[in-house]
Amino acid sequence: MTTLQAKQASKSGAVHGGAGHNNADDGFSDLHPAYSTLQAMAESNRCLYCYDAPCVTACPTSIDIPSFIRKISTGNPDGAAKTILSANIMGGTCARACPTEVLCEEACVRNVAEDTAVEIGSLQRYAVDHLMARDLPHPFKRAPKTGKTIAVVGAGPAGLSCAHRAAMLGHDVVVFEAKPKPGGLNEYGLAAYKMTNDFAQREVEFLLGIGGIEIEYNKALGKDINLADLKAKYDAVFVGVGLGSTNDLGLKGEDFPGVDDAINFIEKLRQTEPKSDMPVGNNVIVIGGGNTAIDAAVQAKRLGAEEVTLVYRRGAENMSATEFEQDLAKTNGVVVRYWAKPVAIKANGKLMGMEFEKTELDASGKLVGTGETFEVRADQILKAIGQKIKTDDLAGMEITGGKIVVDKNYQTTAPGVFAGGDCIKSGEDLTVQSVEDGKQAAIAIDAFLKSA
Repeated sequence: MTTLQAKQASKSGAVHGGAGHNNADDGFSDLHPAYSTLQAMAESNRCLYCYDAPCVTACPTSIDIPSFIRKISTGNPDGAAKTILSANIMGGTCARACPTEVLCEEACVRNVAEDTAVEIGSLQRYAVDHLMARDLPHPFKRAPKTGKTIAVVGAGPAGLSCAHRAAMLGHDVVVFEAKPKPGGLNEYGLAAYKMTNDFAQREVEFLLGIGGIEIEYNKALGKDINLADLKAKYDAVFVGVGLGSTNDLGLKGEDFPGVDDAINFIEKLRQTEPKSDMPVGNNVIVIGGGNTAIDAAVQAKRLGAEEVTLVYRRGAENMSATEFEQDLAKTNGVVVRYWAKPVAIKANGKLMGMEFEKTELDASGKLVGTGETFEVRADQILKAIGQKIKTDDLAGMEITGGKIVVDKNYQTTAPGVFAGGDCIKSGEDLTVQSVEDGKQAAIAIDAFLKSA
């Protein structure tokens, strides 16, 4: 068992693997159960409270990690939460879903001294959850009203973070969301075992406690609203639309029943209660190498799929999914096959499986097929080969490499229109990066409005 596997087993309390569960709902309990006060106190006392701490530098939102941990150790979890939330208003979600093992915890100096980092993510969750559970007044106050109004497109992490910070700065904000619920990927795109007890919605409700923010639902850009109207009506616009389209395999039969995008599968499962009502195939293939692929594969297995095979075109070291996520798939009984690409969907009146070609790197380092093929049976295929931006109604904005181009102040090439989150290229496509984008864009919008 690797260090990450041991960490996972200790944090989750049990490892689910082998055949499907007798009760599928049992497989969707919290992946990392919350700390008790005793556990939080003990773990916080492991922190060395480093000066110029590397964990802070590794955090995209620059949370003062030593400061909030010290507050936990001295019995002040609410103060710790305020330190966290002042930098990252969605610190509760990030504590649950952020790949801390490759960010703050990887940078922890305890890795050198003891080979085990301080459990920063669990401590962050403890503090934020403690504050939210107490039903206290919102921890941040609004500045005097400026009389300015801002339109935010998308109620995902970037949009909500922008809205909250803009409201703090005294502006009034209207958020336009295409779906019937807020939260973006926090609500629709994360594995159910990462976001239990409707936390995404509780976090949004908490965030809205600042005041000055309205959300209008079922308002899709390019369909129900357009940028020209928003620019005319509001003093500034922030676009946080994420990546709304998914990449295709380009194979015949891709529209066959049983072939779906992994993100759709995850979304349907997140909105299904009880989880056992969600249909799943007996033999499931998941194609991809990122966290979405892992989330889909593990959840298919936990729903009771007899065999789940994850196929990736390169080696394990090339997967964008972290080592922790890869280990999670394997300990849940997912079969992982590397160095193979899909070449055909097999069907005969019903979905039968897929044909794959083995791959390798040629002398120049280019990925090529070897000509050797194999087949994997399947009655369900889930594609997780990346997402791309929907360009509907983004006229006037420069788009390069599938991302909206912004300057250092998050302003697009369309005057008065700012953007952030997965739809721009600012770092890894992570919730924590989107939160930082939204926060910094709101600060930039504030300066823009003051100079107008």
